[in-house]
Amino acid sequence: MAEEQKVNNAEYDSSNIKILEGLEAVRKRPGMYIGSTGVDGLHQLIWEIVDNSIDECMGGYATRVIVTQKKDGAIVVDDDGRGIPVDIHPKTKKSTVETVLTVLHAGGKFDNTSYKISGGLHGVGASCVNGLSKYMKVWVNRNYDTYFVEFRDGGHAVAPLKVIGKSETKVHGTTIEFVPDFTIMEKLPYEDDRIIARMKQLAFLNKGVKLVYINEKTDQKYTWLYEGGLNEYVAELNRDKDPLVPDIIYGEIRQKTKVPNVLEETYYDINVEVAFQYNKGYANSLYSFCNNINTTEGGTHEEGFRLALTKVINRAAVEKKLMKDTDDKLTKDDVTEGLVAILSIKHPNPQYEGQTKRKLGNTEVRQLVNSVTTQIFEKYLQENPNEAMMIIRKIMLAAEARKKSQEAREITRRKSPFETGGLPGKLADCSSRDSSICELYIVEGDSAGGSAKLGRNREFQAILPLRGKIINVEKAKTEKIFDNAEIQALITAIGIGVMPEIDMTKIRYNKIIIMTDADVDGAHIRTLMLTFFFRYMKPLIEQGHVFFARPPLFKYQAGKNVKYAYSDQELEDFKKEGANQRFTIQRYKGLGEMNPEQLWETTMDPTNRTIVKVTIADAIEADKQFSFLMGDDVAPRKDFIKTNAKFVKNIDA
Repeated sequence: MAEEQKVNNAEYDSSNIKILEGLEAVRKRPGMYIGSTGVDGLHQLIWEIVDNSIDECMGGYATRVIVTQKKDGAIVVDDDGRGIPVDIHPKTKKSTVETVLTVLHAGGKFDNTSYKISGGLHGVGASCVNGLSKYMKVWVNRNYDTYFVEFRDGGHAVAPLKVIGKSETKVHGTTIEFVPDFTIMEKLPYEDDRIIARMKQLAFLNKGVKLVYINEKTDQKYTWLYEGGLNEYVAELNRDKDPLVPDIIYGEIRQKTKVPNVLEETYYDINVEVAFQYNKGYANSLYSFCNNINTTEGGTHEEGFRLALTKVINRAAVEKKLMKDTDDKLTKDDVTEGLVAILSIKHPNPQYEGQTKRKLGNTEVRQLVNSVTTQIFEKYLQENPNEAMMIIRKIMLAAEARKKSQEAREITRRKSPFETGGLPGKLADCSSRDSSICELYIVEGDSAGGSAKLGRNREFQAILPLRGKIINVEKAKTEKIFDNAEIQALITAIGIGVMPEIDMTKIRYNKIIIMTDADVDGAHIRTLMLTFFFRYMKPLIEQGHVFFARPPLFKYQAGKNVKYAYSDQELEDFKKEGANQRFTIQRYKGLGEMNPEQLWETTMDPTNRTIVKVTIADAIEADKQFSFLMGDDVAPRKDFIKTNAKFVKNIDA
């Protein structure tokens, strides 16, 4: 970071800490501050502390962040930053450490000099975590002193801040340990995959910063340090996607930029990083961040990037006489086919559209990203003529495919969500027109489809039987995807269209439930459908409309007592419970083996069934997994199977 952004330790004190309001509301309405009291909120507690440490790294004051999950469930976050100020705050008359950790919205982020750039999705930081913790312990190292303070029962200091040690060397940093208050938070385990994915992501986005995660329960340690930053991020995402050209195109700019449409002249010191590479596939993977927050709904930075790509490619295609100036122009959808790109913006005053902080609205960012992307892309195409021809030809083929698939896309568009004239003939629709209660069961095969049609509640449950396995959209060309009859049936039945022209107001069913056999083929069909939804109807998953049905594996009957087992272990438990009784067991190898009454009772009745919601905790990690599982590169999958086959105990399951 530039030297002018730094604040010396002597200048970072109580005067930099601004107080906006108290902490009392956090325990009463935790969802307002961390999103939920469930698994998302539990992990958000970690990120609120980690974000403070990352802010120190972005400011140039820290080089590493270590997160430890202790055996007793405590979380410890340690950094080598400046350390929270320890002097007495002039307003609260308490140490600044206590003020920061007990007063909501009291922190250096609300001062104009302590942090020029700050992340944090909710912006309530450590005080919110303290308010929702059973206990929090804090160690601060500043100069040659180690300070300690402990809080209990939602943020009450056990005793004032005190010095507990001296150091012969000048050590600095902050260590925070906390345990969530499970009288407020749901008592759920931390998810290693989620923590690992986020910390790895933070390491990519903050080149040169060392991130460490230690799980003492499993005795595992993970370390990430990426000197290449976004270049290494793009390489990781493209690893299983067969790059079209070997080079990753990268650019970075840091510039004081005037803010438009304000009365007084204001300049922001904005940092922009762009990295992208084309592959031979058809899906695009464009991910953008502002101050380390994934802006999943895009915004002005993505607009500037797409505009630059489109302008540069059109100009290059004409210059190389691959198309005439009078031809139809290549579109932004054409130029992003097969593209993997990461945009990272560091902005001192980000403005977001809506409440979710998922769409960036700063207009000054659009031109800045456009400028740097244009500069680096034009330079690359001029200096690499062979690679330039490969990229342009691929994009022109994408344009041809777009035109061919346009007719198929038009078929899927409907005037209203409930206009039945264009619905697929195989769809057994429900009678209700209230989409908030309607459900669509996507069923494997005609046999299971027949049972489902007879067993369903016709008022709110619709059945769409699919023939065999749908096309693998990860490998297929766009026109082949939209020519596929099963894909057309899915799109038409759901009603929202496909990306990038999704209209969620036209959704016909609140729940879209994939119901397949509990075997390897059923799992493959689920994966194929999820791949299609992820690539072409991602908002369905993001907004929680996609589910898996969970049919039973066994019917257990002892006398007149009938039970259904969903796993081998559950069946063994039934046997133990009725050890002295004669019993019979029926193994369901497929949904078609169930009669309509059994299918309703076990898998479709809302009062008895078990359905699993499909979520995207990390869309970027999901992108990698879909490419790995469903892409063209077979070798990594073979290696994975060879390595993990020994762990599969029951091949049917």
